[in-house]
Amino acid sequence: MINIGIIGAGRIGRVHGKSISKFVPNAKVKAIADPFLNDNTIAWANALGITETYTDYKKILADKDIQAVLICASTDMHSPLSIEAIQAGKHVFCEKPIDHDVNKIKEVLDVVNASGLKYQVGFNRRFDHNFRAIKEAVASGKIGKQQIIKVTSRDPEAPPIEYVKVSGGIFLDMTIHDFDMVRYLSGSEVTEVFAVGSVTVDPAIGEAGDIDTAVITLKLANGATAVIDNCRKAVYGYDQRAEVFGTKGAIAISNDSNSNAVFSGEEGVVAEKPMYFFLERYMMAYAHEVKSFVDAIENDTETEVNANDGLQPVLIGLAAKKSVQEGRPVTIKEIADEYNL
Repeated sequence: MINIGIIGAGRIGRVHGKSISKFVPNAKVKAIADPFLNDNTIAWANALGITETYTDYKKILADKDIQAVLICASTDMHSPLSIEAIQAGKHVFCEKPIDHDVNKIKEVLDVVNASGLKYQVGFNRRFDHNFRAIKEAVASGKIGKQQIIKVTSRDPEAPPIEYVKVSGGIFLDMTIHDFDMVRYLSGSEVTEVFAVGSVTVDPAIGEAGDIDTAVITLKLANGATAVIDNCRKAVYGYDQRAEVFGTKGAIAISNDSNSNAVFSGEEGVVAEKPMYFFLERYMMAYAHEVKSFVDAIENDTETEVNANDGLQPVLIGLAAKKSVQEGRPVTIKEIADEYNL
């Protein structure tokens, strides 16, 4: 049994607390810390059997009975908390991104590599049953040589403007999942990015210096081409689809919905809309990713999503940003060279 401490009791911290208590039998949340801890949060934690609740996360790091820490705090705290937790001797699961600053990610990588401890980044879609089905088919050789990869990712509604202003932009807070998914499905690295984008959802997003709709073309080291399309708002729900096309065939996934019921009548054929958002769509993926992290600790194996997997999508995101700004393709090497990688 691995004892876990969760730092951050916001939306994602609560998701992990709930999923671990219900679906990860070889782990227990021993404590949770949040500077804004209140009676409601304490009641929620107690209902899950979490009796140790703190406003000071350092109490978790000082607890010798806690082997692993989940970092679910605000993004700007991910890298410093990662370093502090590793230095305290804790295995670390860190929500994405490790940081928006590549230099800070490099600091985390250095500390992790010197520690011998486990470090996993929370790219939960790798643990979704649909995406795993594509990955297994591609890895087994069923589709042959990869030619085209398509990823569609559209949110049901745009985030608050306050979030947009601090999120790092669409490529680092939304598309980052899709960049990771291209790497995961293909098993190959991205070498070049060309992105175009516009503001079609909310003018305030443009005024904040971001875009809300984008199409990104990626060249891969294995010779395949990937295409990602994003939008901050799809009126019909959370749109998450992917396809890998190759010389022997293609494999594709469609959206999950609450049922597969289809009504056929005089006026047409009507099916369920996709599940509304990521909490509904990926709840079990959150449980599976932590289960994988705990298994890596218990079995002393590599984590499935390591610190380098946290770095690469950020480099791709920065290349996409630069591509939109300058209207040209940008290589990952160009971005990497800026940071002496």
